[in-house]
Amino acid sequence: MTSTNRAAQLTLQADDQIHITREFDAPRHLVYRACTTPDLVRQWWGGQRGVVTSVEIDLRVGGRWRYVMTANEGFEVAFHGEFRELVPNERTVTTEVFEMPGVPPEQLPATLNTVTFVEAGGRTTMTVLVQCPSPDVRDAIIASGMEGGMNESYDALEQVARGLA
Repeated sequence: MTSTNRAAQLTLQADDQIHITREFDAPRHLVYRACTTPDLVRQWWGGQRGVVTSVEIDLRVGGRWRYVMTANEGFEVAFHGEFRELVPNERTVTTEVFEMPGVPPEQLPATLNTVTFVEAGGRTTMTVLVQCPSPDVRDAIIASGMEGGMNESYDALEQVARGLA
């Protein structure tokens, strides 16, 4: 299955994976910086779906990250994870967990997200491979409406990265 939104391409290459590709009109060091600096993430991560209230990033292998926003509808949305690999301006590998109220953290499924940044002609192609623990988790992520929110966030990310030039 492949669907193309205004700017990002999402493909389901395996029953437990989500593959996302998005080109940004900014050099990769600026896109990477906008993805790894708390004050910059706060400016783009929520897209138009709410207000980002907290961004914590301990940018080192073994370091943790956590993003929280209050959605426009008034409820809180939070994700957290751990950095597994970092190659500055080129690649990040992290775990990602969607926090669900009332569910102990150890019972929440984690994805493994590999993000690569490739520059050509001053533009950056960011590729995200989301490895899910099962097809059911992948399907739940897709059904959550993540594609629309992702595209809003990526549009804002592009503006933040371009503003750093």
